[in-house]
Amino acid sequence: MILIAIVEKPKRQSKGDFKGRHFEAWLIIQAVTWYLRYPLSYRDLESMFLERGFEVDHSTINHWVLAYAPLIEKRLRLFRRPHCGSIRVDETYVKIGGKWRYLYRAIDKRGVPIDFLLAAKRDAAAAKQFFRKMLEDQPLLAPDKFGTDGASVYPATISDAVDAGLIPPNPLHRVSKHFQQGIESDHFRVKENMPKVGGFQSFRTARKTIAGFEAMLWLKKGFDFAGEWTVRKQNKLLSCCFGLEMVSEG
Repeated sequence: MILIAIVEKPKRQSKGDFKGRHFEAWLIIQAVTWYLRYPLSYRDLESMFLERGFEVDHSTINHWVLAYAPLIEKRLRLFRRPHCGSIRVDETYVKIGGKWRYLYRAIDKRGVPIDFLLAAKRDAAAAKQFFRKMLEDQPLLAPDKFGTDGASVYPATISDAVDAGLIPPNPLHRVSKHFQQGIESDHFRVKENMPKVGGFQSFRTARKTIAGFEAMLWLKKGFDFAGEWTVRKQNKLLSCCFGLEMVSEG
């Protein structure tokens, strides 16, 4: 009953999501979630659907991912629960258009993902933008402990967040490799299915697709729902978010 009540808002938002599409909604969401969940290329998915009697061009699947990955992230964001007061912040490299860009990410001490931001530069402006995005977006208990690497931008960024009233005064800031091990491992989980050769072709493509990768990691780690959090239950939640019966029985 609680889950039904929670999904009512995303179900209302789902009207018109698939208007004008030439394939059924369940097949579109299945293709997108497979791409975001497993190390598959668009051509792999084209072949897999062909085996099942569906002729779907790999470029069409690419268009679906760019259209629906951000929607999946937006809908699943509604289910996040409040985090504990201790978080770890770090950035990792992502290749876009032949250049290295920066993905800012944060998790809490339990390893639960909090938020992310793709930035063109690794500087104070990007760090402050990420903190504002992370701290203004509820639900998030006002953190009073921050773990970061030794980048010089973080003390000023944390101070700026205090001045803006986003976190309590006098937060504890720890610079420690030990505290950063968890988020560094978490980077791998969100990056393992990204393009291995050449990276992303454009910042727009990267931003939309990474939103889907992050959302699927949220989904995989769960939202504190009771019982075993199986892939089937994950798919059921996704189905509800788009007003569908079921994405997959797998």
